[in-house]
Parts: sequence; structure tokens; C-alpha cells
Amino acid sequence: MQAPWSKPVLIALEEPGQYVTIDNTQAASWAMIEDWPTEDGPALDQALLICADVIKGKRTGEDARKAFIAAAVEAGLDIKA
Repeated sequence: MQAPWSKPVLIALEEPGQYVTIDNTQAASWAMIEDWPTEDGPALDQALLICADVIKGKRTGEDARKAFIAAAVEAGLDIKA
């Protein structure tokens, strides 16, 4: 089981103002794989790699959280972090 992040990220994946709470690395990975509006981008690719490393125990959840936020900004998504 993934440890929850220190602070959840609220992100509007479907439409602006309709937020989903992402509070761990597994949820972030699924959001980027399943629900992301863009197929690729440097920050998205980096975030997916970092999430994989966190799941393997090589990095911290905070690394994944920061990378997820960067990917969301790159994709132009509305976030509250």
C-alpha cells in the first residue's frame, strides 16, 4: 500500500472546478495514464518515471507529488496543491 502524500493535490481532470483528490503515488500514476489530456510531454514523462521509482521504493512520495504537479501545470490542468 502506498503511503499517503503529506498534502493531497486537487486536480480538475474532467472539467474546470470539478476536482479529484490525488493523495498518493499510485493514484497519481493512474490519473496520468488513464485521464490525462495530453499523451506526452517532458514533465509527464518525468513524472511517470518518478512514480515508477517511488513504487519500487527508490524515491519518496514527495518526489512523485512535485513531479505530478509539474506534469499538471505542463498539461494546463487546474490544480490546487
